[in-house]
Amino acid sequence: MINIYDTANQLERELRQTEQFKALKAAFEELKQNEAAYALFKEFQAFQQAMQQKMMAGEEMSDEDATKAQNLTEKIQQEALVSALMMKEQAFSQLINELNRIVLAPVNELYQ
Repeated sequence: MINIYDTANQLERELRQTEQFKALKAAFEELKQNEAAYALFKEFQAFQQAMQQKMMAGEEMSDEDATKAQNLTEKIQQEALVSALMMKEQAFSQLINELNRIVLAPVNELYQ
């Protein structure tokens, strides 16, 4: 009998060894070394979370929220360390999406 959780745990360990994860980790460590950039990143994260909670509650984004989002986006784009982290996040996310496609192949085949 197979234990799918052993396979999942092995995958988790191997993900930590990928170039995408190592690059993401290094970018985050570098970001944390810059107090201003890290504070901006944390502000952006908090804002994203607040917007997700609003959406889940069925609330609309206010004009004030839209303005804040635009201002934060402009600041983020100007901060090289945060932009670099986001690029590394995107590369890691692509890897996860590919793995997700592979893992869910049996379900996709079932419904075709």
